[in-house]
Amino acid sequence: MRVRDAVEEDGEALGTLADAPAEVMRNVVHDRTVRIAEDGGDDAEIVGFVGFDATPGTVRVTYLRGSPSACERLLDEPVRFARKEEMAVEALVPERETETRTVVEGAGFERTGDGPRFDGSRTLKYRLAPPSE
Repeated sequence: MRVRDAVEEDGEALGTLADAPAEVMRNVVHDRTVRIAEDGGDDAEIVGFVGFDATPGTVRVTYLRGSPSACERLLDEPVRFARKEEMAVEALVPERETETRTVVEGAGFERTGDGPRFDGSRTLKYRLAPPSE
């Protein structure tokens, strides 16, 4: 599995994974750090992505989509950055995405409550404390 930075041309594939319009996902690529996981074949296919940004003291993961193995690998990206900067990581996970919740919980995140609703669907908020806590 190869991980790379997302580019605007990935908007269509990201939209499919996130069940969102391609134009929205192109904007996400511009507004956040977005990393993509591709399978290892010659005709590499996008199998997942993570979108995150940093605010003072916290890295916020707003998108984590794809296969469980891709999500595990991709979640390492914001966690590694946060640890290096001694920051916490927060993740919003749509309630209905049980595989993603399993990946986030398996990475040591603890559920801290409900997140905002998106398109009428609930999200769950998770947090991974910085190394110093």
